[in-house]
Amino acid sequence: MQTPPTDDRALALVLGGTGGIGSALVQALRARGETVLAVGRRTEPAVDLAEPESIEHLAAHVAQRLADEGRALRTLIVASGLLHEGAVQPERGWQHLDAQALQRLFAVNAIGPALVMRHLLPLLPRQGRCVAAFLSARVGSIGDNRLGGWYGYRASKAALNQFVHTAAIELARRNKAALCVALHPGTVDTALAAPFAKTGLEVRPPALAAQELLRVIDTLPEGASGGFFDHHGTPVPW
Repeated sequence: MQTPPTDDRALALVLGGTGGIGSALVQALRARGETVLAVGRRTEPAVDLAEPESIEHLAAHVAQRLADEGRALRTLIVASGLLHEGAVQPERGWQHLDAQALQRLFAVNAIGPALVMRHLLPLLPRQGRCVAAFLSARVGSIGDNRLGGWYGYRASKAALNQFVHTAAIELARRNKAALCVALHPGTVDTALAAPFAKTGLEVRPPALAAQELLRVIDTLPEGASGGFFDHHGTPVPW
């Protein structure tokens, strides 16, 4: 179990906080006494990573709340992601590559999170430890790709990883204690992974995945910013 936060004026923000992993993260954060703002496509404010205006609106909402309540944004987690949706399905080979599907995957998995970085990383405090964590996927690793396929999902998550690494460099100029990381949650029993969970594959409940991810976030060492880690805290190859 994670150590309870020591800053009772801290705010944790979870994008995708109504999804499978996201809602479990929200519950785990609240259970240890943190003040959490969970947002998704059907919350108020509503946030859709494919709609840039909603991200900008969220940033304004968070900035106002921080000012009104005298809080600091110490934890930012982006738990949203897209693997399949209607006609958007993981490609088995290059013959299945489709421009619209690729655009949709990049909009949700890479461009949206990049705009979250633009609008929300400036709201992190300039002093003291704070963490921005973006849920990625091991299949986004170029060095670990031995099976091929899943072009769009792989490439969009690889793009996310590059955005994270680049943003971490800039974030360090504002606050050397700030961390910006990509995290692989493993295979979790959610709607995203359900159609592709194979027999014998370790599929873990969202509550356990959330505990593991928060443990990693809590124990990231100095120098970890810009890194890509799995749910055990082990670095994942780029």
